[in-house]
Amino acid sequence: MAMAPRVLIVDDDPLIRELLQAYLGEEGYDVLCAGTAEQAEASLAEAERGEQPIDLVMLDIRLPGKDGLTLTRELRVRSEVGIILITGRNDDVDRIVGLECGADDYVIKPLNPRELVSRAKNLIRRVRHARQPVAAQPARQNHKRFAHWTLDPDRRRLIDAGGSETPLTHGEFQLLCVFLRNTGHTLSRDQLMDQIRNREWLPNDRSIDVLVGRLRRKLRDDPAEPELIITIHGAGYLFTATPADV
Repeated sequence: MAMAPRVLIVDDDPLIRELLQAYLGEEGYDVLCAGTAEQAEASLAEAERGEQPIDLVMLDIRLPGKDGLTLTRELRVRSEVGIILITGRNDDVDRIVGLECGADDYVIKPLNPRELVSRAKNLIRRVRHARQPVAAQPARQNHKRFAHWTLDPDRRRLIDAGGSETPLTHGEFQLLCVFLRNTGHTLSRDQLMDQIRNREWLPNDRSIDVLVGRLRRKLRDDPAEPELIITIHGAGYLFTATPADV
């Protein structure tokens, strides 16, 4: 029997923590709470040492001490835990910076608990799927080799020429797969959004640009003079490498 989804709420407002803990608890979630980033890190470390890791972090951007954006960036370097950022400001800059740091979704106070649970459910499903070990089977997906990289689709890993591996988030993996299927063709932002619309955060022109930027960094593609993902001004993006099955 599957364990109840485990969520960590990180907010310095005790009323917000109590509200979300009560609502998520009624929905069958195992809920932990923290008032600071430092407390959250301790809870995450303890959960990793136990039998059940945390599936999702609901994280307030404005925290005392280390803020939510810094914690998001640090978590994403070492973990595929789901991250939903929470803020009291309807600020596009905060939202974009949060996505660039590696957050999966973004909600604005006052919160709609029903909407938040729906977003959490979808994100936890993706996180748990990514954690599942890949069973040995002859029908696994072929690795894709392009430029100086090899993509392992089963584990969503980029492997460089030296064998070092870089994990991809769900959105980054989907975007790269779209590029690999359409190499040599310029794709508009609308075309990209149509093909990766099932990612966890709402698509728009700017979020596509954010995702491209994140993928470029992982491919070590200099944004000032990119070679793999070229910006075609007024048209979209062009992926230049030709993939081959290996």
